[in-house]
Amino acid sequence: MALDLYRTAAQIDAAVAIADFGSARERRMEAVLAALRDGDAATLNARVEEAQGLLAFLPAEAVEPPGSVFDAPAVPDDFSVVATDGSHIDVNRHLPLRCALVNIGGCRLTYGAGADAELFSRPRLRTSDAELFLRDPDTPSARQAVEGALMGLVRTVEEAMALAEAVEADDSGLPTLALLDGTLVLWELGGELPPRGRYPDYVREQLLDDGLLSALERIRDVSARRQVAVGSYISLPNSTEVVNLLRLGLCDLDPVGHCQTHCRALVPGTRRCDAAHGLTDRELFERTLAPGQRSAVFASRSPVARDAYGAHRVHFFYVNVEEEIGRVEVPAWVALDPASLSLAHALVVDNARRGAGYPVALQEAHEQAVVTGADREAFRNMVERALEERGLPVYTSQKQRTKRRPWV
Repeated sequence: MALDLYRTAAQIDAAVAIADFGSARERRMEAVLAALRDGDAATLNARVEEAQGLLAFLPAEAVEPPGSVFDAPAVPDDFSVVATDGSHIDVNRHLPLRCALVNIGGCRLTYGAGADAELFSRPRLRTSDAELFLRDPDTPSARQAVEGALMGLVRTVEEAMALAEAVEADDSGLPTLALLDGTLVLWELGGELPPRGRYPDYVREQLLDDGLLSALERIRDVSARRQVAVGSYISLPNSTEVVNLLRLGLCDLDPVGHCQTHCRALVPGTRRCDAAHGLTDRELFERTLAPGQRSAVFASRSPVARDAYGAHRVHFFYVNVEEEIGRVEVPAWVALDPASLSLAHALVVDNARRGAGYPVALQEAHEQAVVTGADREAFRNMVERALEERGLPVYTSQKQRTKRRPWV
């Protein structure tokens, strides 16, 4: 029997009925908005430092006055936007050949007098041991299989490397925005678990130092010769880092932020800082940003971004692209350079307007990268046919076989 939609609908109605959408939420939002308007960057950052290691949540670091609002700068007459995106087919134990496919798509869109568009798609089949495992150079027997979440990280790095290659190959000399989809923070490479997250140090070095950060450094090198800004765009962000920073501004404790020590036994709703509970940064800036405007710049305090990114430490701002509030992440060398920051702001807004609320360059990159369900089935058939033509065994699990066979 399939999903019982009647019972499911009843549960959805019940959930909506008790959801926090009423006047109490509005009062809490007003308290947080007041903290945003009145917040002082130095004071808030000092409170974060005072509570370092004691917080049960992750706050941002304020780089500009938190309540600041900036109009979109003018767009250059001639410019380009370069974007990459990726999809992959993970290692599948139901296939007789151990392999994976990563497809990187991208585009270069040129605007102005020499308007042009260049699209590309680069599939890469990973079959060798070197491609399917990351190895510790000091202990060759130590290895991590590139599949699941790690395959996702590898694909993110390949997207960044392809973006760097596209920026380096552009000899137009035009102001350029280089854009990725999603976050620049490789969250899985941080954390508190030993040694420094869920993966060993050699994985971190290969994917971060030799991968993402190397790609960002290559783009930074190009920016020394011509105007280039690099960043990533997150649609419908669900982050709470700015709200968490303002939560500290609402905290009544002295010293501040001893959540686990002082507040663990208190009933939620009895503390002033509870006004921030359940609110997102996106909801906050929906109230403060007019179309085209951006928020203040903040820096990520994610352990991996703070401790390992160096000059590429992730900064971010929120922007109203008319259809939604998006989050733009940029490395520190873009965020702290007024010209680069202005270029990123202006071209993200412009490109989102051209794409009906989402950057058109990312839309085009996605179209080149996407691997559809039909593509996945075709890939499976190609693998099996190639094995059969060479007289090699073709097999699969009974589970997979029953899924592919029609039943009454």
